[in-house]
Amino acid sequence: MSASLEKLLRDARTDLVISRVEKDPEVINKIINHLDNEIRSIRFNAIYVLGELGKKSKESVSKLMMCLEDDDWSICREAARSLGKIGDVSDEAIPTLAQMLFNEEPLIRKEAAIALGKIGSSTYDSVSNLNKALKDDNVEVRIEAAKALGDIGPDAHGAIPHLTNALKDVNWVVRKAAAEAISQIGKGSTKAIPDLIDTLQDEDWRVRFRAISTLADIGKETIPKLLKVANHENHIVRKGVAETLGEVKIPDPKVISQLAEMLHDKEEAVRGKAVDALRSIGREAIPTLLNEIDEMDTEMQCLIISAIGGIGKDAKEAIPKVNELLNHKKKKVRVEAARTLGKIGKDSDAAIKALEKALEDSKNIVRRESCLALGNLQGSASNAIPSLIDALDDKDPDVRWRASEALGKIGITKPEITQSLEGLIHDQCDYVCESAINALDRLSE
Repeated sequence: MSASLEKLLRDARTDLVISRVEKDPEVINKIINHLDNEIRSIRFNAIYVLGELGKKSKESVSKLMMCLEDDDWSICREAARSLGKIGDVSDEAIPTLAQMLFNEEPLIRKEAAIALGKIGSSTYDSVSNLNKALKDDNVEVRIEAAKALGDIGPDAHGAIPHLTNALKDVNWVVRKAAAEAISQIGKGSTKAIPDLIDTLQDEDWRVRFRAISTLADIGKETIPKLLKVANHENHIVRKGVAETLGEVKIPDPKVISQLAEMLHDKEEAVRGKAVDALRSIGREAIPTLLNEIDEMDTEMQCLIISAIGGIGKDAKEAIPKVNELLNHKKKKVRVEAARTLGKIGKDSDAAIKALEKALEDSKNIVRRESCLALGNLQGSASNAIPSLIDALDDKDPDVRWRASEALGKIGITKPEITQSLEGLIHDQCDYVCESAINALDRLSE
């Protein structure tokens, strides 16, 4: 014989109660009736179950609101939590929940804030009281108030000034939540730009990250103010400016010019973010990257070449310069040039010829990366097949490995290719043998 609903609620067998509801929705009304039960555990678990049922229990909203006035603070807290879980159909509870933000018990204030965010409807009382809760003595209440305003979204645009002030909160989680909420609200968030930029020098990287993300979401309206602080004395701010300009991805000539200057910043981190930003901007940044590369040290040259590769097919105008760099005196530069040609050199005879020549480089790693690049160019590198066949006899196993792999990727079946790969099956290095077998399998498909 199955246990009664009352016993299940008293024993906190909420999983079984929910299972009964799934079989018979009418059980919900019986659960609602138990909200008046004199036994605390039954009332508490009934409230919990109704919250877990979500919108299915929308008929319970008015009685759950009555539970918000219970003498037991934990009942009040659980009722607030369940109203939030039920969602937007609980909007009639908003005025009461908004008042609970001033309850003497911090856990009730916290759950009231969470519930208002989940219900998601904006009223004067809810936004106004959440704004006040941003100054609550309890840090968890402040965090949830900020999150709730973000969850309400554009209708909470009146909260922007208050969230802007919260960017200066002593707790980093509050600052992060405030920045995220500003981004979610969107409308009117341009007013927060100066304070968000100030937040770029926050001591906590998570807050800075959220500020950058929020500024990027705001978009082009941030650019003039970002450019004004691009030469800030704090390198963390300069780094944040470069990163944000890259996230915005607008090919504004003023932005590109500023990022070009930042390529010469005394701080390595700023220089790196400037390169990343120019890569994100894309094709319009290619002339700047090419103009600056000869003035840079080896590390920066490699970063710039890599950025050009990251731009991809839109960077074809850079091929002549990258071909030239494939003859650079520094091995690191030649390696990066080979990798980049493998990303931007498709259908370019000049790039293919440059990579073929690099197969004769004195450094193993350059020869290896040139083989890899030719493989990445696939069918467009067919003219390099004779050179790749020669590379199968290279003294370095890594070169033989990548050469065999490249022949498989190019995908052209010729007797001389098959014969050369078959000769590699018994190579002294296992991974070279495996690569040759894989290439033959690929060519036979």
